[in-house]
Amino acid sequence: MSKMRGRILIPLPNTGSMGRKRNNFYMRSIFLLALCIFGLLQYHNFNYLDSRDTVLGDAVTNDSDDAILAMVPAPLHKYLTPHSRNHSGTATTGTLGVLGAPLLLNSSSSGAATATTISFDVYHPPNISEIKRQIVKYNDMQLVLNEDTFGPLQNDSVIIVVQVHTRITYLRHLIVSLAQAQDITKVLLVFSHDYYDEDINDLVQQIDFCKVLQIFYPYSIQTHPHEYPGVDPNDCQRNIKKDQAMISNCNNALYPDLYGHYREAKFTQTKHHWIWKANRVFNELEVTRYHTGLVLFLEEDHYVAEDFLYLLAMMQKRTKDLCPQCNVLSLGTYLKTFNYYTYHSKVEVMPWVSSKHNMGFAFNRTTWTNIRKCARHFCTYDDYNWDWSLQHVSQQCLQRKLHAMIVKGPRVFHIGECGVHHKNKNCESNQVISKVQHVLRIARTSHQLFPRSLTLTVPSLSKKTKLRKGNGGWGDLRDHELCLNMTLATR
Repeated sequence: MSKMRGRILIPLPNTGSMGRKRNNFYMRSIFLLALCIFGLLQYHNFNYLDSRDTVLGDAVTNDSDDAILAMVPAPLHKYLTPHSRNHSGTATTGTLGVLGAPLLLNSSSSGAATATTISFDVYHPPNISEIKRQIVKYNDMQLVLNEDTFGPLQNDSVIIVVQVHTRITYLRHLIVSLAQAQDITKVLLVFSHDYYDEDINDLVQQIDFCKVLQIFYPYSIQTHPHEYPGVDPNDCQRNIKKDQAMISNCNNALYPDLYGHYREAKFTQTKHHWIWKANRVFNELEVTRYHTGLVLFLEEDHYVAEDFLYLLAMMQKRTKDLCPQCNVLSLGTYLKTFNYYTYHSKVEVMPWVSSKHNMGFAFNRTTWTNIRKCARHFCTYDDYNWDWSLQHVSQQCLQRKLHAMIVKGPRVFHIGECGVHHKNKNCESNQVISKVQHVLRIARTSHQLFPRSLTLTVPSLSKKTKLRKGNGGWGDLRDHELCLNMTLATR
């Protein structure tokens, strides 16, 4: 016992407890460090995405002519350079020429430059009779430009149809964007005109990057300025009351539109032109006789991304598994803010809606044949808009309604500031074009174009599109008859 009392007891450390505390300390430190890193990444990612979300709506871009031109490859500058025929008859050397190029100076023996007057042929635009002859010539010839370079159209190739009026500035930029697209050499590019303009013809015939064909709507206001389908002197005034119209015995007095208004030629022409060009491409052109591929519809004030054909082909391949019921593919949206980082490879499917899916959309001959069988619904529906009329056809006539696959990150953009439905004070195209160029440059540098695959997203629940009254402007029986006659196949 005495020996035991003499010992000094030293408590041994609890190594298990200390180890656990040390491990807990390390784990807490690692967790806090990971949390900080995660927070920093999220903050950076938020700013990254936000910068893309606001590009089209709020981006500050340089929209000067020089800045826009600097974004275009030098070989394509020729499409942006005006070569107007409407110049004066004389010019004096020592000043800038029509296109801004200096004219040559004559030098005297003393070395001093002297001015010399050079005469030019004054351009006289063609009269209506000549324009009609030219239209008949072009439509009869059906000449495919550049076919010797790029070969004949393949039956499954894409046909792009551009509806053209008079806005050549927008058209120049559309052509530049098309020229930069991958696989553009394989397409047939059809320009459908409702206004004969030799400056526009020169621009179109200058295209050297694919096959080109021009067609001309033969019933335009330009060629019929004082008779139907232009403005007949005896046409009822838009706002005249029906009883007064009947007393005056003006044209179509018995048939105002849904809202009591009478026909305005400038609004009816676009719908006539749309149905004519569709029928012309699918049912009348010799070059399309055996074509089974997609026909993509664009307008003069659109702008395309360089991967739009690549994405269109990918969407076409994926319809079998992503959307067997889809018969329309849509590459454009009217969103003002979006980001390619989130949506560059995503698509959604839904019933085709005229106000959302009418830009850069494509379908094949099978779909067109079904639409043409419903021509009476299209041609008698009291709405001067072709797209609302097409939606009416889908809702009221087609057994297989129009169902669309839509790309969430658009590949077709609307750059037109002014037109039938838009009358902004500032009709300059530079601002929107500059923003679209900026969007596509960011998408390109961040590798958001040419996705390797497509992902189907579920669209947010939306109200079912209701049947609706038309917008009017299409009550004249002459318009119904002309429209129906233009859906007849003549091949």
